[in-house]
Amino acid sequence: EEAIKWARKRSTFGNKLVKYQVIRHKIIEMIRRVESTHAILENIAYMTKMGATEKDLAGIIAMTKVQATRNMEYCAREGIQIFGGRGYIRGGTGSKVERIYREVRVNAIGGGSEEIMIDLAARQAKL
Repeated sequence: EEAIKWARKRSTFGNKLVKYQVIRHKIIEMIRRVESTHAILENIAYMTKMGATEKDLAGIIAMTKVQATRNMEYCAREGIQIFGGRGYIRGGTGSKVERIYREVRVNAIGGGSEEIMIDLAARQAKL
């Protein structure tokens, strides 16, 4: 959301950033990734409501955690690209994106590293 607001506000070479195809593609790809992860979370919530056990859901939850943290990392990186130098400054216009970018690896590791989560999913799939 912050990157979209900035792209609509910031002008370069006489045009708003959002007028550039590459910026629009970055934004749409971020939205696509977030929405697909959200759909999986909705599916997990539905399966839980229908009585699926923790054991039944462990693999898909592990894969979803990996997808969510990788998407967060991707979106943070692309957000920084849209903000340019402002995305690296604490307390500035891009401070939210800067903070997410700085903390994304902590979120990826907390609760189990990606490798551990992928292995859990593989074991649940009996691979």
